[in-house]
Amino acid sequence: MSNLHVDTLVVGGGIAGMQAALDLADQGYQVALVEKEASIGGKMIALSKVFPTLDCCSCITTPKMSAVAHHENITLLTYCEVDSIHENGGGFTARVTKKPRYVDEGACTGCRQCEYACPIDLPSAFDMNLGAVRAIRVPFSTAVPQKAFLDIENCILCGKCEKVCPVDCIDFTQEAQLFEIEAKAIVLATGFALTPTDAKQEYGAGRLRNVVDALTVERLLAPTGPYGHVLRPSDGKEPESIAYVQCAGSRDKTLGVEYCSRICCMYAIKQAMLLSGALPLADITIYYMDIRTFGKGYEQFYQNARAMGIEFVKGKVAKIHQDEAQNPVVRVELIDDGSRVVERQHDLVVLSVGMLPGFDPQPVYRIGTASEDGFVNIPEPNLAPCRTDRPGIFVTGAAAGPMDIVDSIVMAGAAAAETAAYLHSQTAPVRHERELVHA
Repeated sequence: MSNLHVDTLVVGGGIAGMQAALDLADQGYQVALVEKEASIGGKMIALSKVFPTLDCCSCITTPKMSAVAHHENITLLTYCEVDSIHENGGGFTARVTKKPRYVDEGACTGCRQCEYACPIDLPSAFDMNLGAVRAIRVPFSTAVPQKAFLDIENCILCGKCEKVCPVDCIDFTQEAQLFEIEAKAIVLATGFALTPTDAKQEYGAGRLRNVVDALTVERLLAPTGPYGHVLRPSDGKEPESIAYVQCAGSRDKTLGVEYCSRICCMYAIKQAMLLSGALPLADITIYYMDIRTFGKGYEQFYQNARAMGIEFVKGKVAKIHQDEAQNPVVRVELIDDGSRVVERQHDLVVLSVGMLPGFDPQPVYRIGTASEDGFVNIPEPNLAPCRTDRPGIFVTGAAAGPMDIVDSIVMAGAAAAETAAYLHSQTAPVRHERELVHA
């Protein structure tokens, strides 16, 4: 693959990275968008609905993905990882590794015949291992680009995919390719990771099959989910009693996550409301220490949930174990009831896990990170919330700290504006040849 020369390199293809890339591209700047997964869309494309409007996540994200893929000023590079970045005098040089798909992207039509022919079934990471996928596959139904990739680690080299491919695009000999991107500016949109569900051993996640994290419930609620219904993992039963445990991965010194992740209260309330619609007879309880409704319309959203009959219990959950029928039993201290300790049985328990930094840019990009939380350091968060401590490198979305989708999109616009101002101060943008001819 040949080297690229662009105005801006955007690292990360989630909602923040896509929005920043589109805002810059619409201004005429040449943008390279690098995403380590086989499709753009980030975590948002896996969600069911957004709070507080309950709009469809896929309906919002998919048009953005398509716009990125078809924009004339954006070069989309999926299944690629940025290995290092260094200054080159006039900007930055990024060394990038393109991982082998074992499929010719230019020839692949996304017909999925290879996927149908493949005999190997694997747990679907996109569906939180609840569904199944083939060793060769298009990442998911709304993936962009709609190109197959082969999981070579689980391939048995039977050749069935190669035989049925109508355009002969299967290539078992592909190897990783190294190339460079020269850019005048960089936008980091590397997103976030979730607190591991088994981080708090006393909550039993990983050991108790009916104790899951919130992203698993998102996939159960999504129209493209693995089952089409909300079923608990152990036996496929529709749960009649569901409990949420708040702050299961945030505000906890023992986990090294002392900060509030901001989104947990709201996504738990959102899921509780959606579950009430999907399972009208189910009892839903949210165990919380504090409810934090920080955004526009969020407090009313919370009050609506209470009016719907969702039970909010102020208490500290000490432990979760299970009975003989694999029903989780929650041991909780009821704060509003004289700190009385009780045990309550539920069919399904959801842990409201928190947000962790998705990536540490220090070893690769030589950018300092905040000493306490690990997110990208912003020297002047009130004056310039997208500027890092290195000129020419900007940050957006959850790479800068915990935030919801609305704030991520707003911050992406701010990052694009900061980047455009920086580029304007340095040099004129790279233009297409046809634009130069007509100028």
